[in-house]
Amino acid sequence: MTAEARSAGPTSAPLTERQEARRRRILHASAQLASRGGFDAVQMREVAESSSVALGTLYRYFPSKIHLLVATMQDQLQHMHTTLRKRPPAGESAAERVAETLMRAFRALQREPHLADAMVRALTFADRSVSPEVDTVSRQTTAIILDAMGLENPTPEQLSAVRVIEHTWHSALITWLSGRASIAQVKIDIETVCRLIDLTAPPPAAPDATARGRGRA
Repeated sequence: MTAEARSAGPTSAPLTERQEARRRRILHASAQLASRGGFDAVQMREVAESSSVALGTLYRYFPSKIHLLVATMQDQLQHMHTTLRKRPPAGESAAERVAETLMRAFRALQREPHLADAMVRALTFADRSVSPEVDTVSRQTTAIILDAMGLENPTPEQLSAVRVIEHTWHSALITWLSGRASIAQVKIDIETVCRLIDLTAPPPAAPDATARGRGRA
């Protein structure tokens, strides 16, 4: 593997400015092709031509079409996270905020159904060789949910609830894309699973003896 390929990996050293610009062109071309024709429209040779890079260079950055589309989903989630931070959810409870956040992310994908289908299919087809990229997608989704919850140090129970919420959101995308669930049903499922947040919230800390003593004084 070349030094450039290592630098493009998800856990390696940061890319140079030139490499990052090249990577961004590749991801943009991938998203554009997927938006027009879905999974089958993303062909590595066409991506290379559209992004003005050599085919060999493209394969050094992304060893396969699956790697490329999972990386495209990483990129889309990053954009969503940035947007959500600029305009955070307004719900009163953590469960309401997470449900609102995930539905906003869902509607963003709904506007590009071919792209959404291509990215979800890539996640479904991903094997162990794509594990680092898939793990990054999962971490990004977790970060979006935790931001909506307003948590920096979640408990193990809360993290377990977040994982179940992620699984439900991913499943909801698949059932909607396959025509087996309506938007209304997706919303109900998301709101239902987000109630786990309230169930796993730690109880409020009891006042200590010193505080109680001061209260009686």
